[in-house]
Formats: sequence, C-alpha cells, structure tokens
Amino acid sequence: MENVSLTHIFITLFVLIVALTIHEAAHAWSARALGDPTAHSQGRVSLNPIVHIDLVGTVLFPLFGLLFGYLGFGGVVFGWAKPVPVNVQNLKNPRQDHLLIAAAGPVSNILQALVCLVGLYLFSWFLSLDEISSQFILVHLFTIFYWGLILNVILAVFNLFPIPPLDGSWILQGILPEKLTVVVEFFRPYGFLLLLMLLLTGIFGSVIETILVLVREMVPQGF
Repeated sequence: MENVSLTHIFITLFVLIVALTIHEAAHAWSARALGDPTAHSQGRVSLNPIVHIDLVGTVLFPLFGLLFGYLGFGGVVFGWAKPVPVNVQNLKNPRQDHLLIAAAGPVSNILQALVCLVGLYLFSWFLSLDEISSQFILVHLFTIFYWGLILNVILAVFNLFPIPPLDGSWILQGILPEKLTVVVEFFRPYGFLLLLMLLLTGIFGSVIETILVLVREMVPQGF
C-alpha cells in the first residue's frame, strides 16, 4: 500500500495541509478559551486552511520534498504553517496558560493520528487488502488514513522537541522553575540554527524514524 504515484503525492500534501490546519487552529482555539483574543481577531480560530497556510512551508517545501522522493532522490515529507500569535498579557496565568496553548498543537496531531489508526483498523476488520486495492475510492481513502497517521506522528514528535520556536520550548518554559526560564530565552534567538544543526546531523531523523518504526507496527498486518 506504499506505492508512490503522483496521485499519492497530492493526497499526502492534502493530508499534511489538514494536519497543519488543525494544529494551528488548536493553538488559536485554546488561546481564545484562555482569554487571549489575538488569534481570533485575525480569523485564526478556523479550519479554513487558507488562513493558516504559509506558501513556502505548507505548500512548496513539502511538495518539492515529495517530488524528489517520487523521482528517487530521497525526498522529505515535512512542512509548517503560519504561527498563531499569542499575547501573554491577556492570559490570567501566563506561564501555565501559554504551556497549554503550546501543547494544544501537538495534542491535536496525536488525536488526529489516533483517528487515522482507528480508520485503518476499520478497513482491516471489514475489508480485505484485495477489496481495498480494487476500489479507486477505497484505496485513496486508505492512503489518507495511512499518511494521516504517519504525518501527524511526525508533526507531534517534531514540535515537542524543546527547541525554540517549536511548541516544546514553550512547554519546557512552562514546566521549568521560573529562575531557569532565562535559559530557554537565551537560546530562543538561536533556535533556527539549533534546529538546522539537529536536522543536518540526523538527530531529529533518527528519533522520528525510531518512533515511526513503532507506529508502523501498529498498522494492521498485511496493509
């Protein structure tokens, strides 16, 4: 079920856009719920992908990665959306509430992954692999569930790394004693360089691939 085609490329891009949209909408919704209307005033409490899409991070970067993989050059399926603005001055408990707002994104990805995993098991319970493969709609619906599982796990794990500007850095800052939060703030201007270093050294890739091995073992056998 992992045959690569141009159709699968665009299905995967669609799944990534949906995952990123829900991720950012979760940030915006939780910020509004905790008292900060900034994202809501900008129309970000929405499942409309247009308000969240970053042309480079949500479309071009993952599309080129998928196309390179299709051409046999080992493409990378990853992307990002426009960050949701948060004004901590509007929050009643800034450190705790900002932690919850940051965690809402990865939690939304974990929930999406679970929904997709349930979808895969429903397929395996009611349909055989031959039945799925013989139906145009079923095979693409299966592909949506499969890549929904994989991409949402990648997004959740990646965003939980405690490196600025990832969600994990805000979660860490909310957990640490207040005196130690200055350490996170010190590294915040250098976050992009730290991310680039960990990507180029393969550390991110190794961690995510290890987790994906476990996730793939959850997929019904034979699929």
